[in-house]
Amino acid sequence: MRQYRFLTCDVFTDTAFGGNPLAVLPDAAGLDDRLMQAIAAEFNLSETIFVLPPADPAHTAAVRIFTPATELPFAGHPTVGCALVLAALAGEGGAEALVLEEKAGAVPVALARDAATGRPLATFTAPRLPVLSTEGLPPAPVLAAVLGLEAGEVLTRLPLAPAVCSAGVPFCIVPVEPQAIGRIRLNPALWEAHLQAGPAPHLYAVALDDPQRPQSVRARMFAPAMGIAEDPATGAGATALAAWLDRLMPAVADDTVTLPVVQGVEMGRPSTMHLAFDRRAGTLAAVRLGGTAVMVSEGTLAVPD
Repeated sequence: MRQYRFLTCDVFTDTAFGGNPLAVLPDAAGLDDRLMQAIAAEFNLSETIFVLPPADPAHTAAVRIFTPATELPFAGHPTVGCALVLAALAGEGGAEALVLEEKAGAVPVALARDAATGRPLATFTAPRLPVLSTEGLPPAPVLAAVLGLEAGEVLTRLPLAPAVCSAGVPFCIVPVEPQAIGRIRLNPALWEAHLQAGPAPHLYAVALDDPQRPQSVRARMFAPAMGIAEDPATGAGATALAAWLDRLMPAVADDTVTLPVVQGVEMGRPSTMHLAFDRRAGTLAAVRLGGTAVMVSEGTLAVPD
């Protein structure tokens, strides 16, 4: 048996047993794809992240990210959680910035302190700008039925309308009435019939506090294709959402939009992701997402030779 150290943390929260749990293997050298997938299935968390030596020595580490069912090219809560775990392991005087090599590209992460709580804060810049499309999108009444809602509870008037958005992982962004988001109940049979084989099988339902000038977003994410019935916090989804919000709030000059994305409330694991995106000359130029984490456990995993 080979021994591998692991740590778990709850990400996008400052309270233990809130947020989105993550398993981190800080030294995963020697594990192949099959074992990484098996370990992720064993932890059975939304994601498990494996830390490896970087291809570029100027970077901090290479990482591999697995859900219980598949590998992801990029994910937000593993990026934030891994950066905070590595910073904690480095101790005082560690780096103020990291670069993690993910399959979607190199992801820079800034480390600081949360102004409200004083907890360590990690903020990454997305390796790809999110893009928006409506190709292959099921009709809004179908999306409503998949979510267990009435047809009129999915918003359809542009720019408040469903779209496919991706910053490496495609999500079907579905805007719903605020009073409906807590009543969503995914219909697995309808999901399989209408979304499983489509361009964006992962559903990211969102509700705005103000559709004209939103100051915050409520979200829920459902990804049966990843082996995730519902996710407490989806950084890749919130990053992709920037493209949809950019369409909603067009800019004609340089600006930066910042707002919290709150997820996981209905699961009893409330999470807050701090989303920011820059526009330059009215065009989306950069997307950042940040949050805090709470260390929960550590131990040793015995892996068969």
